[in-house]
Amino acid sequence: MAESNPEINWDLEAYNLPEVQQNDLNQLLRLCEKHLKSYDKQLISKAFKLTYQSHKEGVRASGEPYYLHPLAVAAIIVEEIGLDDVSVAAALLHDTVEDTSVTLEDIQKHFGEVVVKLIDGLTKISGFFQSKGAKQAETFMKLLVYMADDLRVVLIKFADRLHNMRTLHHLPKPKQLRIANETSELYAPFAHRFGLYNIKSELEDLCLKASDEQAYKYIARRLKEKKDMRESFIREFMEPIREQLERSGFNFEIKGRPKHIFSIHKKMVRQQKPFEEIYDLFAIRIILDRPHAKEDCWRVYSFITDEYTPIPERFRDFISVPKANGYQSLHTTVITKRGRKVEVQIRTRQMDEIAEQGLAAHWKYKQGSEGGEGLDKFVNWVREVLENPGAESAQEFVKDFQLNLYSREIYVFTPNGELRTLPQGATPIDFAFDIHSQIGERAISAKVNGRLVPLRHKLSSGDQVEIVTGKVPNMNPDWIDYVVTHKARARLRQFLKHEQRKISDLGREAWEKKADRNKFELSDQDLARIARKLGFSSIQAMFFAIGNESYEINRLVKAVRSFLSKGRFEADDQEVNLHQARKLDSSEVIEDMQTANAHTLTLDGNLGNIKYSFAGCCKPIPGDDVMGYVSKEGLLKIHRSNCRNLMHLMKTSENAVQEVQWTKNTGGKFIGGIKVIGEDRQGLVNDLSDLLSNKLKTNMKGIHVESDDGTFEGTIVVHVEDLDHLRSVIANIRKVSGVKSAYRLE
Repeated sequence: MAESNPEINWDLEAYNLPEVQQNDLNQLLRLCEKHLKSYDKQLISKAFKLTYQSHKEGVRASGEPYYLHPLAVAAIIVEEIGLDDVSVAAALLHDTVEDTSVTLEDIQKHFGEVVVKLIDGLTKISGFFQSKGAKQAETFMKLLVYMADDLRVVLIKFADRLHNMRTLHHLPKPKQLRIANETSELYAPFAHRFGLYNIKSELEDLCLKASDEQAYKYIARRLKEKKDMRESFIREFMEPIREQLERSGFNFEIKGRPKHIFSIHKKMVRQQKPFEEIYDLFAIRIILDRPHAKEDCWRVYSFITDEYTPIPERFRDFISVPKANGYQSLHTTVITKRGRKVEVQIRTRQMDEIAEQGLAAHWKYKQGSEGGEGLDKFVNWVREVLENPGAESAQEFVKDFQLNLYSREIYVFTPNGELRTLPQGATPIDFAFDIHSQIGERAISAKVNGRLVPLRHKLSSGDQVEIVTGKVPNMNPDWIDYVVTHKARARLRQFLKHEQRKISDLGREAWEKKADRNKFELSDQDLARIARKLGFSSIQAMFFAIGNESYEINRLVKAVRSFLSKGRFEADDQEVNLHQARKLDSSEVIEDMQTANAHTLTLDGNLGNIKYSFAGCCKPIPGDDVMGYVSKEGLLKIHRSNCRNLMHLMKTSENAVQEVQWTKNTGGKFIGGIKVIGEDRQGLVNDLSDLLSNKLKTNMKGIHVESDDGTFEGTIVVHVEDLDHLRSVIANIRKVSGVKSAYRLE
C-alpha cells in the first residue's frame, strides 16, 4: 500500500530530526526513564518524528510551533498521569489523523493495533464536548463506550484539555470564556468522577483564572505570602506526631498542601467572607509506606487524637467505605492547644497514588498483580449508564449524568447489610431503582431504620433501607421531582412519556370524531397553525390538553370553523415575519460589530448606532473584566466576565458575545456593594456614614444593617467611579473602629 502523504519521510527510524527537535525528544525520553517502569524508546521516537513532520508547518495561537502541543500532552501523560509508552505514543499522535493528511491506515502500519485503536477513539470522541443538541447524545454514548473499553482514550483527552487550558490566555477573551465554561461543566466533573484530583483541581483553577483573573491572582498572592507561616505551623503541629511515628518504626511522608484556589474562592463567595476569615486553607497529609497495612492508618489516627482534640462530626472513614471513584483515606479535624482547627488525612502510599491519579492509578495496578477493584467498579458504573440511557433528550441525559458526576455520596444499606452508594439527596425511590428497575416500578412504601417514611424522604449515610413492593407497577408521575440518580430519572421519563402519549391519543381520537361529524377538511399544517394561535407549542400538546380535559374540544371546533370560513390567520404570518425581522436585526448588529471592531469595542458612550447598558445581575464597574452580549433586539448588555448569566447566554449563542474594554476615563457613576462585619457598638453606622459622605466624598445609595449577639453585619451600596475607587472605599472602611472585615459584595 502506498503511503498517503508523500511529504513525510516514512522511514521513521532512519529519519534525522533537526537539533532543536532532537533535544525535545531527548527530554521526553528522560521523563519516561524517570517515571515509567519500562518503555519502548523506538516506539516513542517514531511517534515524535511523525508528529513533528505532520505538524511542521502548523502554528498555535501563541505563535509556537504546533508540534509542541502534542509533545506537552505526552509529557503530562508520563509525568502527571503516569500511563504507559503506548499512551505516550498515542498522545504524540493524537491530532495527526484529525488535523493532517496522516490516516488511520498509516498509524496502523507503523505503530500497530493498540495505538491505532487509541487514536481512533480520540478522533471519534473529539466532538463530544463541543457538540450541541441531538448529536450530543450520540457523541456522549461514544465517549462512554470508549471509556468502558479502554480508559486510556479519555485520560489522553484530559491531558490534551489540561495543556489547552494552560495556554488559554493566548486566545480571544470570548473563546477563553467558552472553553473555560465547557471545562468547568464537563471536564472538571469527569475528572472528579475519575478521582483525578490534581487534574480536576488545576482545571478548576484555570477556569477561575479565565473567568475572574483578578480573584485568581489575589488568592494566589495571599497563599504565597502565607507560605512560610504555613510551613512553620505544620512543622510545629507535626513535631510530637513525627516523634511518635519514628519511635513506632514507621516509614512515612508528611505533606502540607494548600487547598486549591478555586475551592478557596468558592468558599469565600458561598460564605460571603474575605480571605482572612477562611481558616482551613490547607490540609496535612500523612502517607505511610506500607502498601496493605490499613490498620496502621488507625494507629496513626490514635497518635493524633492522643495529642490533639478531635472534632467528632468532622471524622470521615473512607478506608472502610471508599468513595465511588476508589478514594481511600482517614480524615479527621482536630483543635490545637491554641484553638486552631487543622484537617489531617492519613493514608498508605497506594491510597495516595489513587487519590492523586484516580483511575489512572487503578489502571496501572490492574496491569500488575495488585488488583484493580476500583477500575472494575468504575467500568461497571459506565456500563450501567449505557444500559439505562432512557428515551429522553440529549440535554436531559447529559444534565442527569453531570449531576451524578459531581454530587457528594451517601452510603446506605439493604436489609441484608449490603452497602449501596448513592448521590447526596437520594430518596428511597432512587434506592429502589438502584437495586433493580422492577423494585423501583413496584415500590409502594419504604422503611428507613425500621420506621415507615414517605418515598420522597431524603436518605442519610448509614441508613438501612427496605422497600415494600406490590405485585404490579405503581409508578407515580410526581416521583420525577424526588429523584436524583440517572437510572431513576431515565425510567420515570420513559413512564411519563408513555402516559402522555396515551393521553394525547385520547385527545386525538376525540378530535377525529368531531372532525368527521362536522366534515372538516384541513391539513396537518393548518391544524398546527391553529394550535399555535390557541397558545399550544404543537399539535401533540393540544391533543394532550384535550385528552386530560384541561381544554374544551368545542373551543377547537369553533376555531377550526372560523379558520375555514373567514381565513382569520393572515395576521399570524405577519407576526412570524416581524419575528424573523427582529432576529435579522440582531445578527446584522453582531456582523457590523465584528466587522467594524475586529478585536474590541471601547465603552466610551460612542458606539455609533449600537445601544448598550450594564447588566443588573453582576453590576460591572470600570476596571472589572467585562464582555458584551448582543440581545435579539440588538442591545449590547455589558456583563462581568465571571457572570453566571453570561456563561448561560454563551451556550445558546456564542457568536453574540463580543469582547469589550473600558476607556481610561469613563466619567460615570456606577453601583458597588460592600459587605461589612464588625462589633455591634453604638455609633458605628454614624461613623460609616460620616466616613463615606464627609471624608471620602462618596455618595451612599443605601445601607442595610442587622445585629445579633454583639455582631454587626451590614450591606452598603455606594456610587463609585471605578474599581480602584471601590477598593479605596473598602480599605478605608476596614480602618473604622469595630470593623472586622469589609469586602465587595458578589
